[in-house]
Amino acid sequence: MKLEKSFDEKEDWLYEISAKQPLFDFKFKEIWRYRDLLMLFVKRDIITVYKQTILGPLWFLVQPLFTSVIFTLVFNNLGSISTGGVPAFLFNLAGITAWNYFSLCLSGTSNTFRANAGIFGKVYFPRVITPLSVTLSGLFRFGIQLFIFIVFYVVYYFQGMRLGLSWEIILLPYYILCMALMGLGLGMTISAMTTKYRDLTVLVGFATSLLMYLSAVPYPLSEAKEKFPDWVVNYVVWNPLSQIIEGFRGVLLNQGGTDGLTLGYVGGISVLLFLTGLVIFNRTERSFIDTV
Repeated sequence: MKLEKSFDEKEDWLYEISAKQPLFDFKFKEIWRYRDLLMLFVKRDIITVYKQTILGPLWFLVQPLFTSVIFTLVFNNLGSISTGGVPAFLFNLAGITAWNYFSLCLSGTSNTFRANAGIFGKVYFPRVITPLSVTLSGLFRFGIQLFIFIVFYVVYYFQGMRLGLSWEIILLPYYILCMALMGLGLGMTISAMTTKYRDLTVLVGFATSLLMYLSAVPYPLSEAKEKFPDWVVNYVVWNPLSQIIEGFRGVLLNQGGTDGLTLGYVGGISVLLFLTGLVIFNRTERSFIDTV
């Protein structure tokens, strides 16, 4: 009777960690196995954001409300930008709510390796869980700001402004998913690059501020096509973020029709950026600890 295995006999392991991995190994199964850890990180991110603050989650309300007021005064009142019959404040609040979620996904994941070098160097788990938790926890902040938008929507409705809703409201989760994938993909790519080029962290904040004005946040695409030079219009119209912001605002405020080609365009770009960022992120995690 054989009581023990020989050293040459191969055993089946539950998990195998190796530095040699396929180029397009997205590790989706491994992420699913660590889903409990992902949920713990999401809970941690939500709690630590407003812990030991005076206003707590109310900070999530101050920024979009004040920004909407400033945009209304500067772009709509002073700059005479038309919002197509929609109250300017509500128009701006919808755009800022969408932009804030994308900006959070991008900025919150663009420094993953440097910010978590301590824990990454001590214990193994799929590194992509960290930026993914930032994206998921950002839905909490997004939900609060979307609730505020709904409150003002109801206020304007009872004041006699018949804004109305259409069947296209069912596309709202699609636009949210596109924002999440795009912000996460770009953030993971930048995070991989910042392991060698640390000054990119400063550039991200500056570039994100400029990108907001090229993404049709404070104005509709119709105004951009009418008032911008042709070469600027091309950048704005073909910017997938502009189409996402415009679509997000459109389904909430019942503006314009949904173009299937545009939906496919923004969805394809979002998935492509996410998968590209995931590949670069996974390749960088093998050796980043030597350069951080």
